Amino acid sequence: MDGPLKELSKLERLTERTKGKTSSIENSLDSLLQSLREVKDRINAGSVTEDTYVLLAQAVEAKKKEIDEKQKEIYNGIARLGKALDKKFTQPLPTYEPLFASKDASAALERTIALHFLRTGQFSTAEAFIQECKIVIEPEQRTKFQDLHRIVLALKRQNIGPALEWSLKNREFLRKRSSPLEFYLHRSQFIRLLLAEPLDAGPAISYANATLRSFYPEHAAEFQRLMTSVLYLPKERLQRSPYADLASDSVHTDLEPLFAKEYCTSLGMSRQVPLRVIGDIGGGGALARIEKARTVMKERKSEWSQTDELPIEIQLAPENRYHSIFVCPVSKEQSTEQNPPMMMSTCGHVITKESLQKLCKSNGRVKCPYCPAESTQLTALPVVF
Repeated sequence: MDGPLKELSKLERLTERTKGKTSSIENSLDSLLQSLREVKDRINAGSVTEDTYVLLAQAVEAKKKEIDEKQKEIYNGIARLGKALDKKFTQPLPTYEPLFASKDASAALERTIALHFLRTGQFSTAEAFIQECKIVIEPEQRTKFQDLHRIVLALKRQNIGPALEWSLKNREFLRKRSSPLEFYLHRSQFIRLLLAEPLDAGPAISYANATLRSFYPEHAAEFQRLMTSVLYLPKERLQRSPYADLASDSVHTDLEPLFAKEYCTSLGMSRQVPLRVIGDIGGGGALARIEKARTVMKERKSEWSQTDELPIEIQLAPENRYHSIFVCPVSKEQSTEQNPPMMMSTCGHVITKESLQKLCKSNGRVKCPYCPAESTQLTALPVVF
């Protein structure tokens, strides 16, 4: 992507230069319109001469040339960007049957897009989209998304009050999830008090005694680190200590995604924005690899027979891995519902069910491929990740 990105940056610099340093096309047109209006006023007043028409013709020609030159630069930049894209993406885009053709599918897609706008804080865009598509989004749900972004905005401004108020109201929910959100909010405030000017650890210690003491059983190690960090003040010394991470801005900025995740989970929504995940995975190369595999299989006249798995492996970022997978050490194949992982009862080693059946002898005994232990096929236990 270096080539297209390079041409795109050149085009952006060109448009910025056109806006800043030289007269823009709009300014040239405005100047030409002003000249035409002045000549019109002279004609109406009866004071027009032959020289007026000559000067007007010259002005029109000059402005036309100026506009053509500016358009030529921009059009050349766009053409170079198009050539770079064609050079990078040599294969044409695939064609598919119309998607979301039914009314239910179309309505579900439109609702997903509207919720995406609301969840990402694009409220004006969401309202326009909802009105145009005539979607019904419950006012209560809209209010909850507005509250989410109000609290996240407060966290960006280093105000933990609204987030702490929400955490107290939902403390039971957070405890069931073993979420550290409330503790991290108090930790953030403790560190702000500790590093505040003028240097005085007293307010921070008083705050910890009042708010953090109840979290000691669940966060004993982190509580001890917070208290020990007092010995390494001021901030410059703390940054060179074993507790340097407490002086990092991430202690505060990491609260925003953590709060958004817990808030959306409380609403029964995924911790990640669905459309963003689709864009990251699909745009990150998954669709291109799937289409290439589809083309190769079509050329070889083979079919994609498995509906619940892909014919090729797609590398995903760690945040997009939602469940554990098991690859059999014997067959080198990934386990499925029909071919689950099986743990041998004697030694505890795990292989897939098909491998276990192939290794099974006529008497029902199986020798482990990794150790001398033997067990029976009937005593093997399925493993659920």
